[in-house]
Amino acid sequence: MAPEKQTVTVEVDGRKLGLSNLDKVLFPATETTKGEVLHYYATVAPVLLPQLEHRPLTRIRFPEGVGGISFFEKNLPQGAPDWLGRVTIDSRGSRGGDQVTYPLVEDVAGLTYLANLASIELHVPQWRVDANLTPKNPDRLVIDLDPGAPAGLHECAVLALAVRERLTDLGHDTSVPVTSGSKGLQLYAPLDGSRSSDEVSDSMREVAQALTKDMPDLVVWKMTTNLRKGKILLDWSQNVAAKTTVCPYSMRAKERPTVAAPRTWDELERETQHPGVLRQLDFEDVLERLDRDGDLMDAIEH
Repeated sequence: MAPEKQTVTVEVDGRKLGLSNLDKVLFPATETTKGEVLHYYATVAPVLLPQLEHRPLTRIRFPEGVGGISFFEKNLPQGAPDWLGRVTIDSRGSRGGDQVTYPLVEDVAGLTYLANLASIELHVPQWRVDANLTPKNPDRLVIDLDPGAPAGLHECAVLALAVRERLTDLGHDTSVPVTSGSKGLQLYAPLDGSRSSDEVSDSMREVAQALTKDMPDLVVWKMTTNLRKGKILLDWSQNVAAKTTVCPYSMRAKERPTVAAPRTWDELERETQHPGVLRQLDFEDVLERLDRDGDLMDAIEH
């Protein structure tokens, strides 16, 4: 017989929400509970919501916790409240047909509702929808640095500095590194919205190809698995309109409750000089850094 669901009712942004099983352990290795995950998302909301705003949201849900069954969810959850924002996007690759209705998270209530469904990971595209719910050109670019063992964060830091130099040469003077909470990191830079996703993707592919030519012992730009051992995949394809990337400040469903955490360039430079000082951060680290350093993603917000 299934255990009885324990629910408490709270008011968030004037909305009444039923939060269930707050003591349920979602990260067994650290005994991190669902209540702690909800608390993290509520606390980080002032800096996370600007990253989610007007972006169709894909979630990875872990109803039994990390290590249990999980699934990607693009569509609005069944039974979602009427007040939760939504947008319907053409998506010929979807199983349900030619369109997907995604949630749009604009406030703490919406974020809490989805987190209560064990939506541990939040993934978004690099574009937003306008007031008419029409997709716009991307307002930022992303390059994902994905290491193939035995390469790791040290090699990612070395490559990230080279990528930053290339981006600067292309006129992208401001960029922010984000340790992914998994193995590697992402680099973000703001865009003025004048270029399409295809144009941005093509430009970043050229950057990846050039760096592969210049640093062949470290970089690959093709996703072919047998090319990646000991090298960094410089994944330009995250800029394709149909692709999503884990959102900065999202938790990750790893053994530890890590987070896609914005970092400083000084931290990456220090790693190149002192290998091993850079590490993936957990949710407690991120909250401490926010109190100390503020929102590092603010550097690329328009």
